[in-house]
Amino acid sequence: MNSIEEGKNMAIVSYITIIGSFIALIMNNEKKNAFANFHIRQALGIFVTFFAFGYFISYFDSWMITSAFWLFIFILWIYGFLGALDGKMRVVPIIGEFYQKLFKGIQ
Repeated sequence: MNSIEEGKNMAIVSYITIIGSFIALIMNNEKKNAFANFHIRQALGIFVTFFAFGYFISYFDSWMITSAFWLFIFILWIYGFLGALDGKMRVVPIIGEFYQKLFKGIQ
């Protein structure tokens, strides 16, 4: 439980823009908190997904497609952020496990 309390601030910071993810990564560089690492990977994955798919989604001239994409990313972000606030290591739906594998080098 103590590990969660120590990493909670870094986990919360990681969800505040992609810059926050990098700041949390630097803050966690020497402590190596597992809870913070988990949420840094999740937040970084959400932001990378947003930028990678957002580039291609922007070419669609449909408000339905773009609003569905924004809603999907927002739901993932809220799910991860609330998990960090609650002190739980819940994987974001659909692509959370992929984030953990993709960013496994973040320790």
